[in-house]
Amino acid sequence: MAGTHDCGGTSKAPLSVEAALDVLLAEARPIADSEQIPLAQAQGRVLAADLASPIDQPAWDNSAMDGYVVRAADAAPSPLPVSQRIPAGAAAEPLAPGSAARIFTGAPVPAGADTVVVQEACEVLGDGRVQLPAAVEAGRNIRYRGEQLRAGDTVLPAGVRLGPQHLAVAASVGAAALDVRRRLRVAIFASGDELVEPGQPLGPGQIYNSNRTLYQALLTGLGCEIIDLGIVPDTRAATRAALADGAERADLVLASGGVSVGEEDHVRPAVEELGRLDLWSVAMRPGRPLAFGHIADTPFIGSPGNPVSLFVTFCLFARPFIQRMQGLDPVPTPKRIRAAAGFDWPKPDKRREYQRARLVTDAAGNASVQVFPSRSSADLTSLTWADGLVELVEHQALQAGDSVGFIPFTELLA
Repeated sequence: MAGTHDCGGTSKAPLSVEAALDVLLAEARPIADSEQIPLAQAQGRVLAADLASPIDQPAWDNSAMDGYVVRAADAAPSPLPVSQRIPAGAAAEPLAPGSAARIFTGAPVPAGADTVVVQEACEVLGDGRVQLPAAVEAGRNIRYRGEQLRAGDTVLPAGVRLGPQHLAVAASVGAAALDVRRRLRVAIFASGDELVEPGQPLGPGQIYNSNRTLYQALLTGLGCEIIDLGIVPDTRAATRAALADGAERADLVLASGGVSVGEEDHVRPAVEELGRLDLWSVAMRPGRPLAFGHIADTPFIGSPGNPVSLFVTFCLFARPFIQRMQGLDPVPTPKRIRAAAGFDWPKPDKRREYQRARLVTDAAGNASVQVFPSRSSADLTSLTWADGLVELVEHQALQAGDSVGFIPFTELLA
C-alpha cells in the first residue's frame, strides 16, 4: 500500500481553493491514446495532433465582391467591352487587354487582371459594355492566394476542444478525419444506504439518488465515457470493492458521499487502504470535505453527498482535472463578471463561499447579483433558480452595491 499524503487532513488546516486546485492539476496526467474519427463525429473532442493545411487558403486569387474585374490602367475614361462572365466554380480565361469581365464573389481572378470594381459603382450599357467609375484603385476587392494560410501552416493546434468553428476550418482545408484523444473513461458511484433510484418506491428514511443523474449529465457535457457503478452500501467492504473495480476499469473514479469522518463514511479510509490520499479538506463552502487521491495509479475524487456541494466541487475541481486529463491545453479558467452585490453580507465566513446566484439587469441597464435565500447545500432547486455562482471572499463583509465576482454557469458547464 502506498503511503498516505494527507495534504488537507484533520491534522492540518484545510487548503485554500487555489492551493487545492494546484494539487489536483499537478497530478492530472493527459491520456496518451488517440484515434482518428470522421470530421462529423469530432464535435467536442480534443485534438491530439496539430492539423496542418495541405493547401494555400485561398487556393487562388479570387473576387471578394460581385462586380467587374479589370486592369486598373484600362478603367477610364471610355466604357470597356465585357469579354467573359466568371461565376464561382468556373475557370477564367486570361483577360483580354482593354476589356472587363463580369465576376462574382469567390470566382477566380483571370490572369492579367488586378482589380475588381463593385457592381454598384458600374453602369451597364446596352451594347455589351460597362462604364467604370473615373477613379479605380488597383488591387481592390481581391483575396489573394495564401493570404489566410500557406500550405504547411498549422490550422488547429493540438489540445483544443473542437467546436463548430474548428470543424469548419478543418473542412475548409480538406480534412475528412481528425486525430483526437480517446474519450476519458470515468467510473462513478454514490454512497448511501438511504439512496433509491428514481422510479422505485421510497422506503422509510430513503431519498432518490439525484447525484448519479448529476454526475452523468456533467460528464456527458465533457464528452466522457461513463462507467456507472451504481449505489454503494455504507460498508467498508462494499466501498473498497467499488473503488477497486472503478480503478481497474476507468481512468478516473468519482464518488459522492461518504467522504466525511462519520462512522458511516468509509470512502476516506478505503482509499487510504487501497492507495493514497493527497487532499481531504478545502477551505470553502459548500464542499469542504473534498477527497483527492489515487487507487494504485488511478486518480480518485470524492465529493460530499449533498447535491449542491457535488455540483460546486465538480465545476471548480473535477472539471478542470478532467480537462487536463483529456489533453486540453491550456485548461480554461472560468471568467468572472464584476457586478454590484444586490445583497448585504455582514457576517462573512472564514472559508471561501460559492453561493448560488443570478445576474439581473434593471431598466437602466445596471447589472447586480442576487443570491438564493437559502445556503443549504441540499436544495437542488437553487441550481435551477440560479444562472451562476457568486464568489464570496473569506473574511470579507459586503454591503449592497459592493463589487463581487460572478461566475456564469456557461463558464462552468460548456
